[in-house]
Formats: sequence, C-alpha cells, structure tokens
Amino acid sequence: MKQFLSFVRKEFRQIFRDRRTLLILLIMPLMLVLLLGYAIKTELNDARVAVFDPSKDVETRRIIERLQASEYFTVVRELDSPAGINEVFRDGTAGLVVVFSEEFASGLSRGEAGIQLIADGTDPNQASLLTNYAQGVLAAYQAERMEQYRVPMRIETVSRMLYNPQGESAYNFVPGVMGIVLMLICALMTSVSIVRERETGTMEILLASPMKPLHIILSKMTPYFTLSVTNVVTILLLAVFVMGVPIRGSLGWLALVSVIFIIVALSLGLLISTLVDSQVAALLSSGIGLMMPTLVFSGLIFPLESMPLALRWIADIIPARWYISAMRKIMIQGVDVSCFATELGVLALMAAVLVAVSWKKFKVRLE
Repeated sequence: MKQFLSFVRKEFRQIFRDRRTLLILLIMPLMLVLLLGYAIKTELNDARVAVFDPSKDVETRRIIERLQASEYFTVVRELDSPAGINEVFRDGTAGLVVVFSEEFASGLSRGEAGIQLIADGTDPNQASLLTNYAQGVLAAYQAERMEQYRVPMRIETVSRMLYNPQGESAYNFVPGVMGIVLMLICALMTSVSIVRERETGTMEILLASPMKPLHIILSKMTPYFTLSVTNVVTILLLAVFVMGVPIRGSLGWLALVSVIFIIVALSLGLLISTLVDSQVAALLSSGIGLMMPTLVFSGLIFPLESMPLALRWIADIIPARWYISAMRKIMIQGVDVSCFATELGVLALMAAVLVAVSWKKFKVRLE
C-alpha cells in the first residue's frame, strides 16, 4: 500500500507540474460547460423584425407594440414600401418581415384583416421558429381582443419563406458544411503536417537542402490548397445536381470568397504549427481550439441572436461565421457584392493579418 500511495503521489505531482495538462483537466471542462451552456439554445430571443404597415391605424400599432414587448422579437425597422422587404433580408437587417393589409382596423371586424409573415428561408429552421413565435403572439392578441369586445375577430395569417419556399434544410447546411470541411482540411492537416516534419527531425534536413524556406513552406501548403479547392468544386456539384441547391449568385465571387477563406484556414494552421511542439498538441489545438468554436459560433447550428453579447463578440472573430454568411447570400439569395461586402472585407482582413503573423512567427522558428 505504501508503494501504491507513493506512485499516486508521484502522478499527482507530475500532473500539477504540467500546467497544460492541468488546464485541460480542470479549466477546459468549466469553459466548455459555460460556453456551451450559454450558446446552445434552440429558442430565439430578440430576433430582429421589420414591419410594413400601409394602414398605420390603432390596431396595427398595438400589434407592433405587442411584438416589441415580446421577449422573442425586436422591431428594428418600419418599411415605407414593399421594395424594402428584399433589402432588409439581403443586408441582414432582419430575419422576419410582418406585412399588414390595407385598412387593417376596419377589416378586422369583417374578418378581412390579413397579416403576411415573410421569413428569410436561407435558414429554414430559424425561419420556422420565427413564424411560429409570431403566430403565437398574433393568436394571443386576437384572443385578448375578442374577449375584450365580445365580438368575433379574425386575422388571416399567411407565412412565406423567401428564397426557400419549400423549406429545404440543404439550403442552410451546404454553405455550413463547406466552411467546416475547409477548416478541417486546411487548418488541422496543415498544422499537423508541419509539426510532424519538425517532430521527426526531417525539417532540419529540408532546411539544409538547396530549396529556400519559403519554397518549402509553399510546397507544404500547396497540396492542401489544391485539395480544398477540389472539395469546394465537389461539394458544389453535389449540392446542385444531387441536393437541388441553387447557385443564384456569381460563381466568380463565390470562388473568390472561398479562396480567401482557404488562405485564412491555411494561415491558422501555420500559426498553430509555430506555437506547438508535437502532433498531439497540434490536433488538440486545432480540434478544440478551432472545430468546437466553428460548430458553435458560426451560426450553422445555433442562432447567434440568442447568444449573450459577449458570445456574439466571440462569434465575430470566427472566420467560418463570415464565410457561411457570405456563401448563403451568394448561393441562396443571389445578391450582388454590395450585400456581402462586409463579410468579404472581414475575411480579407483576417487573411492579411494571419498571413503576416504566421509567416513572421514561422520565420523566427526557422532561423
């Protein structure tokens, strides 16, 4: 028993001396529970809503106030014409537009009042949640008014999904899968490949060869860049000819955004390779440090609007969040470059910063 206890004490001392192991064992579970506990929510809170109200009477104002008072919605804009509906969806101002019929108050008692709920169908799950919540608010309002006036009132509600009338889930997941696949191949495999050379001692042999260090690094990156471009083409072919997902926007802009995102992911892999010393550390850093945040904070599975403000700030530094948003706008909405200029600019800035930082760090490690 004394020998057993001495070995146990030795193992405890070894764990406490290794700060990285201690962080993985004690701190990482707490961080995952806190992040995922606040981030993983299937319900929507403070979803952005726009309103088109041609009648502008007392009843429509009460309904708008009821929507604003709900915990689910935030009315961010009142439109002047139906032409603004496509605009708010394309620039991401709102995910739902509530359209009232003309002379809403006078038609309410006759059963001729109507409301159309138009949702952005690029994310069909979120669109269904938004329309269901809005219908619940309208049903509660209608029941309250009927009880108050003791007369039958009927509001005809019609729901519509813009850009995706059938509510196909592939419209949402294809752009998201592209972001996940590119991040996996570029960042994860690049970091492991370079660390493997250094861990086995072959990096020194490569540096002693007549090739320049820049050419060595580019030769390591080129296969993964080529494979990533091949994957983009393959996924798009499957999406169009097998899943029936349209590409309504420009193929040129789609290719440019994808290439910039590939460069961002490759730079992340290079940066990770300069910070770790083993393949296991590279896998852990890439898998936990990139894959988990990409899945949770990219907006692919969980709506970003439901997350606390601090977590939304974290989502803004996730490259896949901007790539998936841009791909949805290009593929599903078919908008021009002005509508995804923000996503394109953010990805280009990330690529420039990461290339500069990772290259500088790599040059220091090579000298």
